Amino acid sequence: MNRQTTYADSGVNIELGDDASQVLYEAAKLTWKNRKGKLGEVVEIFEDFSGLRAINVGGLPADTYMNINFDGVGTKMELGERINKHDTVAFDLFAMVCDDAVVRGAEPIIVGSLLDVRSLGEKDNSYIDFVKQLAVGYINAAKDANVAIVNGEVAELGARVSGYGPFNYNWGAGVVWFARKDRMLTGREIKEGDSLVGLREEGFRSNGLSLVRKIMKNNYGENWHLVDRKGMHDLERVMIKEVLIPSKIYTGAVVDMFGGFNGEPKAEIHGVAHITGGGVPGKLGRVLKPSGLGAVIDEPFDPSDIMSYIQSLGNVNDKEAYKTWNMGQGMIVVTPNPKEVIEVTHDYGIESKVIGEVVREAGITIKNKGVYSKGEELKF
Repeated sequence: MNRQTTYADSGVNIELGDDASQVLYEAAKLTWKNRKGKLGEVVEIFEDFSGLRAINVGGLPADTYMNINFDGVGTKMELGERINKHDTVAFDLFAMVCDDAVVRGAEPIIVGSLLDVRSLGEKDNSYIDFVKQLAVGYINAAKDANVAIVNGEVAELGARVSGYGPFNYNWGAGVVWFARKDRMLTGREIKEGDSLVGLREEGFRSNGLSLVRKIMKNNYGENWHLVDRKGMHDLERVMIKEVLIPSKIYTGAVVDMFGGFNGEPKAEIHGVAHITGGGVPGKLGRVLKPSGLGAVIDEPFDPSDIMSYIQSLGNVNDKEAYKTWNMGQGMIVVTPNPKEVIEVTHDYGIESKVIGEVVREAGITIKNKGVYSKGEELKF
C-alpha cells in the first residue's frame, strides 16, 4: 500500500505550528498589563489562543484620529541566525513601528505581528526554543514601548524563507495608534532657533545592515560572524555581537513629552525625526521640509566604535555613512525647551543632549564625526 502524503511532507508541521503560536500568545498576554486602565486596554472575549481580542474605543472625542504603521526587522534577523541569538530582535521590530508612530504625535496602543519561518523543525528536533527567545524579546520590547500585543501569528513557508543556518524567519508587525488632532506634529510648528535634541543610539538600529553584511563578508569571508576585529576566532569578542545591539525604543519618552493621547505634556516639542533608512539628512530633512527651514548640527553624538570600524573597513565615505546609518543619534527631537526634553529622556534611561539648532537657510549641515574628515562640515 502506498504511503499517504501528509501536510508535514511539504514542510509544514501543524502541531509545532500550534506550539509556536501558543508560546507567542502566552507572551502577548503578559503585555496586556501595559495598557490596563488606559486607552487600548485589551479585552479577551474568548479565553483561548485563537480567540478574539479587542479594545473598546467607544466614547472617544470627535478630534480622535487612528491609523496603523507597518514595518519589519529587515536583514538584521540573519545576524541573529548566525549565532542563534534571537532574544533582542523584537526590540528592532517594535522600534521600527512604534518609534515611527510618535513622529506624528501619536500614541502607539496595540501591536500585531506575523512571523514567517522556513520551518519549525520536527517533533524530536524542533526550533521552539528559538521561538521562545523571540517571545522573551516580545515581552520586554512591548514593555519599553508601553504597548499591548494582540496576536502571535506563525506561518511555515518552506523555501520561500531563507537565511543562515537551519532556523530562518521574517518578522513584520503593525501598530495601531491614536492621536488628538491638536497634538499631532505636522512640521509647520518648527521655528527658527528651535533646539535639536539628539537621543543616543549605540547600535545600527535595523537599517543599513545589508551594507554591513557585505563589508564583513568581503573582508572576513562567509563566516565573518566567528571572528573578532583582528580576524581571530575569539567567540567572546566576535564583532557580530556589537552589530546585533538591539534598537533603543524611544516611544515611551516621546509620548510622555507631548502627553500621548490624553495625558499631561511634560515638554513642548515641534517635531521628531526617527533616524532610520536615509540617516540624519533623510529623516530630519523630511521633518523640516514643511517649514522650509534647515538645521546645523554642530555637536552630534559619536557613532559607536563598531560603526566607525565598519565604515573604515568598507571605505564608506563620511557623507554616505550619514545617509546610511544613524551615526549615533537614533532620534532627534525639535523643541524650544531642550531642558524639559532632556529631563524626560533621563527618566527613561536615554542619553540625550542638544546637538544643534534649526536655522533659516534650507539644508542640513553636520559637523562630521565620521572617520575620514572628522571635524569638517558636511552639507546635505
